[in-house]
Amino acid sequence: MKYPEIKMKTDIALELEQFKEMDYYAVVNYNLPIELMMENAGLQLASFVAHYSELGKNIRIGIGNGNNGGGGLVAARRLSAWGYNVSLDLITNITKDLPSIQLQRALKFGASIYKNEDFDVWIDAYLGFSQRFPLPENLVANINESEKSSALKISLDIPTGYIGNSSVPYFKSDKVLTLASPKRILNRLVNSTEIYVADLGIPKEVYSKFGVEILPFHTSPIIKLKN
Repeated sequence: MKYPEIKMKTDIALELEQFKEMDYYAVVNYNLPIELMMENAGLQLASFVAHYSELGKNIRIGIGNGNNGGGGLVAARRLSAWGYNVSLDLITNITKDLPSIQLQRALKFGASIYKNEDFDVWIDAYLGFSQRFPLPENLVANINESEKSSALKISLDIPTGYIGNSSVPYFKSDKVLTLASPKRILNRLVNSTEIYVADLGIPKEVYSKFGVEILPFHTSPIIKLKN
């Protein structure tokens, strides 16, 4: 089954700062706790991975110490529960409250810490839209390694290292699963990268307040964007 497709238009895309504001507005004004949003993001990511990968495959998930990493850990828990072999590539100590909770859950569900195993899918949930530069050396090394990998590469929300300029090192995903709304920065990715948008559960009224259309998530929780 294919995901439904919709043409990319400027009236459904947001700048990153606008999306940060929209995300915060939804959390504060609609009682959408960050943990719930993290759970939604992780479930969508896990479903997306399962859509493109057979049960039992080896999945490497890059994890940072933020909410994007937390979403990756939710996906790790879900995929492990379904029967995938999940390894967590932790680029730093996980010290923040929510990611720490999600890490313990993922490990209890059967995920392991990555130790140079072979893998079929590499998920980039290292950093989200608040990533800071320069990137740590170990993360740059992972990005360089990813360019040589034949695994299916999937980024959650924004590819790590990507700042709208394809000439600088970044995680070159085959597919990007961005959250809630298209981001204009993704328009400048190479054409070979497929972009999908996942529903986070943000209500239509919030989209309207920020001047963008909500995608037809009533037809599918994940929508593919086409040029």
